[in-house]
Amino acid sequence: MATVRVTAGSRRRSGWWMLWLFLLMTPAEAASLPLDHITLPPGFTISIYADDVPNARGMALGRNGVLFVGSKEKGNVYAVVDKDGDQRADQVFTIAGGLQMPVGVAYRNGALYVSSVDRILRFDGIEERLANPPPPVTVTDRFPHDKQHGWKFIAFGPDGKLYVPVGAPCNICEPDPDRYALIARIDADGGGHEVVARGVRNSVGFDWDPATRELWFTDNGRDWLGDDQPPDELNHAPKAGMHFGYPYCHGGTIADPEFGKRPCREFTPPAATLGPHVASLGMRFYTGAMFPSEYRRRIIIAEHGSWNRTEKNGYRLTVVSRDDNGTLSYSVFAQGWLRGQQAWGRPADVLVMPDGALLVSDDLAGVIYRISYHEP
Repeated sequence: MATVRVTAGSRRRSGWWMLWLFLLMTPAEAASLPLDHITLPPGFTISIYADDVPNARGMALGRNGVLFVGSKEKGNVYAVVDKDGDQRADQVFTIAGGLQMPVGVAYRNGALYVSSVDRILRFDGIEERLANPPPPVTVTDRFPHDKQHGWKFIAFGPDGKLYVPVGAPCNICEPDPDRYALIARIDADGGGHEVVARGVRNSVGFDWDPATRELWFTDNGRDWLGDDQPPDELNHAPKAGMHFGYPYCHGGTIADPEFGKRPCREFTPPAATLGPHVASLGMRFYTGAMFPSEYRRRIIIAEHGSWNRTEKNGYRLTVVSRDDNGTLSYSVFAQGWLRGQQAWGRPADVLVMPDGALLVSDDLAGVIYRISYHEP
């Protein structure tokens, strides 16, 4: 892949050196990633869609097929272009740099919206100016400055509003419920701020059911209650105003040992409990036509992986399915990024492409994968 770089602006010891090693990895090294270690259901294959996308996190697709990608530690926003339509990117532009954890990207009406810790920025007419990006417009700067859980996945909902989460500024505390541990929505111009869901410790992924248009989101459980609790959560918010338990109750049944002064029955339990400490991040309903028909409306989740569990878990893609009675089940879809206790990749977000393939961002390996299906 020919890479174009255009810059606009400038706990565990065993994990940190691997992070920086992969952030510095060259495209040739990325091409040699051990994809043969990734196991998928029969008929599915994984390939590199784009390399040289350091610290790739949230993804959004533009009107003309440009893939926009945020980052966290890197502070960059990228535009990934597949000019010849061969399902392999030809160019990667850095359209913004020096931002504060710009994890989230969302596209609407020709403009790219980018999250920072305390603000939302907008790049107008961006697809026509990838080589010469416009200066960003500040949509709003009303969000807290706290860096802990301050990075934000963002997306436009079916109501045309931009949904913005604000995580708890701590592992466990009782923060201002009108400022933290919530999901809010705003108008595209930054006005009309409204809290949609409360008691949400740290959501870094959400999507809307294509049939009901109702909000679903992942939420990361608190630390230091042991290796096996609490679980991460998949939550369902069919209406605004629901409370999902933090900091009083975790996983629907676990009273917090310090803040459990309100019983779990007062709160909305998770629709499904996920693995403990798996760091569930990006999620999407599968809406494409490439995968087998049973995958329609299944939820695919990127599990970034545990950081302080005795034995690591996560580092995979999982899928949540529902049967005819509406009962949800949770299973592994793709795994292999964790080899023993050493990870070489960390899935961060997923995105369904127009052809039905699934893109997966990996902020450790600095690449975007493409998962496709062919009848075996």
